[in-house]
Order: sequence, then C-alpha cells, then structure tokens
Amino acid sequence: MKKVILSFLALFAIAFCLLAFDAFRAGGIRGRITPLDGADKVIAVSGKDSLISNITNGSFSFGNVKPSTYTILVHAKPPFKDISIPNVPVIDSTITDVGDIKLVQ
Repeated sequence: MKKVILSFLALFAIAFCLLAFDAFRAGGIRGRITPLDGADKVIAVSGKDSLISNITNGSFSFGNVKPSTYTILVHAKPPFKDISIPNVPVIDSTITDVGDIKLVQ
C-alpha cells in the first residue's frame, strides 16, 4: 500500500512540476533603429539573462523572452553613440514594442 501511495505522490509531483513550467508564456521585444545602418546589434539584459539580436533593415526582435524587466543596449557603429533603454517590461505572451530608436552622433 505504501508503494501505491508513494507512486501516486511521485506522479502528482511530476505533473505539478510540468504545469509549473507552463505557468508563464514567453513574450518578446521589438523595435527599429534609425539610421538603418547605424548599429550592428541589440542586447536585452535582465539580471543574469542576456539576449542578442542582429539588426535587419533597421529592425530587431527578441522572441521567447521570459517575463521580466529588461534594459535594451544598442551597440552603435561610429560615428553614432551606444544607447541604453532601461525598464522595458515583458509580460506573459506579449510583445513589447520599444518603437523607433534614433541614434545620435
């Protein structure tokens, strides 16, 4: 009888863990850089997590992003300056659009 109860508890614990992993749905971040060729990559940082996106035709996007608050770092090409955008929220299943990011010299 103990084996049956322990087996049931183990099965319940596994099922609970699987549901816990599905408790959040990843979101995303997207935006545009102007001028189109002014930067080569964008980095999103939250705590110990970081994501890198290349820029295509002035646009960037991060998919499968965990819900959190991120800082977006734009790595600009000379003569433009790097830009940091703090406090970008990502919420379950939502894509956060940071809009147009204008690089300055």
